Amino acid sequence: MLELENKRILVTGASSGIGRQVAIACAESGADLFIVGRNEERLNETFNKLKGANHQKFILDLTNEEAWLPLFESITDGLDGVVHCAGVNTKYPVKFLDKSKIEGIMEINFNVPVLITQKLLKLKKLNKEGSQVFISSISSSYAAVSNAIYGASKGALDSFSKVLALELASQKIRVNTISPGLIQGEMLENYELKDELLAFEKSIPLGRLGKYEDVSNAVVFLLSAKSSWITGTDLKIDGGITLK
Repeated sequence: MLELENKRILVTGASSGIGRQVAIACAESGADLFIVGRNEERLNETFNKLKGANHQKFILDLTNEEAWLPLFESITDGLDGVVHCAGVNTKYPVKFLDKSKIEGIMEINFNVPVLITQKLLKLKKLNKEGSQVFISSISSSYAAVSNAIYGASKGALDSFSKVLALELASQKIRVNTISPGLIQGEMLENYELKDELLAFEKSIPLGRLGKYEDVSNAVVFLLSAKSSWITGTDLKIDGGITLK
């Protein structure tokens, strides 16, 4: 079903992982996409997988605000949806933290989506009755060793999205977050402690790790008219691990 037909959607972090699959799923649902990524080769791979022809790609470093200008200038008819997928998950035990490490994680995970949103609002690039989706993480409330700053960055994003949902409600623009659990992907394929990973997988109530499609399916739903009365929520996609 073309649930996003004729919708104009911006997807950040589209060069790999969840962001890539979100872009592919949105295109399959009929959307016209603006995809953003830092790695040119990988972003081209995503672009070549997109169904349809009315898509644009932007290779840029989101931490450089001046580099955003070509993207904003290209959005001439406004956006019906934004999916903030760009992020990093660098792990540091607290005793090894310093100011630069904290700022590096917070910059891309929190500052970038917040400032992109601010700029889109100021430039009036968000269409009424649209939808914004922020990719958060269960790490904001589900503690794991060495994940303190990553979890804190996602917790800040959760709080921001709820306030944003209130501020944009008068324009019927919906704002929600999705919090994935452990997703099977490139990072896990290179994970050396296979036995530890298998034990964790067995502890998940639904018996498996997540897939990128589990997240992208939910994103399409939250971007579509089928979720027109949902705003300010956080959807956990974790196989039930946070029930424990």
